[in-house]
Amino acid sequence: MDPPSAVRRDTPAQYTVPPFPSLFWPPQTSEIILYELDEMWKFTLFWTLILYGLFHLGAVGVAVLMHGSKRFSNWKYLWLVPLVYSLIAGFEALIAGTLVGLIVGATYLVGGFAMSTWIPFIWGWVNVLVLLVSSFRIQGGL
Repeated sequence: MDPPSAVRRDTPAQYTVPPFPSLFWPPQTSEIILYELDEMWKFTLFWTLILYGLFHLGAVGVAVLMHGSKRFSNWKYLWLVPLVYSLIAGFEALIAGTLVGLIVGATYLVGGFAMSTWIPFIWGWVNVLVLLVSSFRIQGGL
């Protein structure tokens, strides 16, 4: 007999871990569900990495385009900008995706809910939007 656990999920016998994106469209009859905390974390981390990378790539594109009117001698250092942005995006996404993935996954497990594969995708967007909003200076007083 297994010892009792405070957080325990009884997964179905035929359950297999879905491949990464596994976003189902609602008219489909079968829903793809995540039952394990490590899978919930991985899906959230992967979506956060992808979306942070896309948004930082857009920011790098704007930076390179704005640099287009500068002198030609400055272009030899311009290759460092995408590299630095990629490193920053990866580090930020690793922290944000890990924290949010573990917190949301633990909340689903403790509440006894099964997580749809759309939830990590949505939380990846929430992470990006928090990053976007926090990048602006807040004017005005509190």
